[in-house]
Amino acid sequence: MSSLENKVAIVTGASSGIGHATARLFAQEGAAVVVAARREPELAALVDAIHAAGGQALAVAGDVGDEGFARTLVEQTLARFGRLDVAFNNAGILGAMGPVPEMTLADWNQVIATNLSSAFLAAKYQLPAMLAGGGGSLIFTSTFVGYTAGMPGTAAYAASKAGLIGLMKVLAVEYGRENIRVNALLPGGTDTDAAREFASTPEALAFVAGLHAMKRIATPEEIARSALYLASDASSFTTGTALLVDGGVSINRV
Repeated sequence: MSSLENKVAIVTGASSGIGHATARLFAQEGAAVVVAARREPELAALVDAIHAAGGQALAVAGDVGDEGFARTLVEQTLARFGRLDVAFNNAGILGAMGPVPEMTLADWNQVIATNLSSAFLAAKYQLPAMLAGGGGSLIFTSTFVGYTAGMPGTAAYAASKAGLIGLMKVLAVEYGRENIRVNALLPGGTDTDAAREFASTPEALAFVAGLHAMKRIATPEEIARSALYLASDASSFTTGTALLVDGGVSINRV
């Protein structure tokens, strides 16, 4: 039996990178997957690929930072599949980079809204749906930057991702007795559009790879496998955890 057989999962940020790889893996493991992102053509192509492989999927395009979209995403999930068991709230942006005195309040607010406030909105509507179904797994994508290491120029990004860990811990305590597990996934450098935005030259990408103990960055599929662990019953006694999947970047000093 596949590890997510008969489960229904939401995956945000699914148009590329970690979200895209995770949606495909969840579908392969038997879940009906609701994929969300802003880019509708990419979502449509992802749904077509999942259907072609024999899976079930629904695309819902919109902005995760909008409360109306957060509500609609859950409503459409329930209308189509009848329940919600897993939510991988993965959408996020790097946003404005640079010293804090040079950052505008609008830049700051955009990152906080997309990375942190969106998680609050997701939980606000996803948790009642999970409660109605008897439990579930709620997962947020944070990062080692918000937990173990400060990186110059990433103030808004790091603050938003650290905030996700705080939110996760509170929700894990509040909903543990309700059979809802809440965890955060903390990737290291991963070969995504965001990573190539941060490290935009081969030399910069090599530098980032060298920060890791494993001297490379991850593929999105490697991070997806850790998301699958948190989504599945394999992690049935795991909650309140900030799971580092970072190739040793948080421990490497050489």
